Amino acid sequence: MTNATEAASSQLRKGVVELAILALLHRGEAYGGEIVDRLAEHPGLAISPGTAYPLLSRLRKSGLITSAWRESPVGPPRKYYRLSPDGEQTFVDMARVWNGMKDDMDTLLGTDAPHD
Repeated sequence: MTNATEAASSQLRKGVVELAILALLHRGEAYGGEIVDRLAEHPGLAISPGTAYPLLSRLRKSGLITSAWRESPVGPPRKYYRLSPDGEQTFVDMARVWNGMKDDMDTLLGTDAPHD
């Protein structure tokens, strides 16, 4: 992959991972490690904790998610995240945009696009 391709792929992935986190939290609250683990189930969306926590912090500061500390049955307390009302609306809007873009890109790429 060229440097330009890597940079473009990284930029595209950032937006998709943000939507993936909102989608996970749309289904219910989760703590940071759980979010990382659930994204890892989808290799194209896998992120490290070092990427997840700054992103979660940014989403919290922007008002899209809230957080609360809760006791853990095993180990120290965990910070749980959930969508705020603004986050719910943002998720719905982003999902609608994603679905339209995905359908359009599937049409443009057709069956000639390379797959892994």
